[in-house]
Amino acid sequence: MERYDIAIIGTGPAGLSAAVTGTIRNKKVLLLGSKNGSLKVEKAHTIENYLGLPSIPGSELQNAFQAHLDKLGISITEDRINAIYAMGDYFALQAADTMYEATTVILATGVIPGKLLPGEEALVGRGVSYCATCDAPLYRGKTAAVLGYSPREEAEAEFLSEVADKVYYFPVYTGEVDLPDRVEVIREKPKAISQADGKTIVETEQGSHPVDGVFVLRESISPGQLVPGLETDGSHVVVNRQMATNIPGCFACGDIAGLPYQYIKAAGEGNVAVLSAVSYIDQKKRAANN
Repeated sequence: MERYDIAIIGTGPAGLSAAVTGTIRNKKVLLLGSKNGSLKVEKAHTIENYLGLPSIPGSELQNAFQAHLDKLGISITEDRINAIYAMGDYFALQAADTMYEATTVILATGVIPGKLLPGEEALVGRGVSYCATCDAPLYRGKTAAVLGYSPREEAEAEFLSEVADKVYYFPVYTGEVDLPDRVEVIREKPKAISQADGKTIVETEQGSHPVDGVFVLRESISPGQLVPGLETDGSHVVVNRQMATNIPGCFACGDIAGLPYQYIKAAGEGNVAVLSAVSYIDQKKRAANN
């Protein structure tokens, strides 16, 4: 399996900044996220404090980011990472249908909008999962619920319905849902996840829905769930001035590293994080040669 020097999770200003500097420093970079970049940046009406680009619309800043990537030949891989495991000398990154390996990891995923559902965190791995395509075989002949936070999650629900006996889909967004008839769409807002009598239960204001397993599909996974053992403070990752986390070789930057939520701050932290990753890689190489 190909091993990258640096895997960067997130395509906002922090992740893109890290990818640019990492590429300039001749490291093999894997950039994971949306090819459309940051929706938050794109939808910004006017950005007043980005140095050298006064009063720039977010869409123009996004285009400038993309032009920079194109000039350096940096591509974006649109795989959502569901788990990252520290393996000693490298990290294993689990996507829906593939695994990646990297010597270092930079988390630039931003912060999750809203809070985890009550009961969600306690039941991860015991009835709650974040990847339908990963765990679908466990639900062959069983009943599952999918909590989809964007239309993008409908594809995973459809795939799951080909394996599970029954799938309930809870769209946590407005608009039409495009799913086959074998998926039952329930337009009730989930308010908690619990367990009773061997079943995992989606609780809504209208009632309770017992199933064998619940898949919570969001654009982002809370950092503590994404990287086991990662030190967090609420929705933020704890880092030092070098953007290093408590796990050697794992760095974090941008909104996920704390306030203020500013594009220019995120880009600067992305630069610091990748330089720290480069230094970490170079130190490991020197130690191996001694």
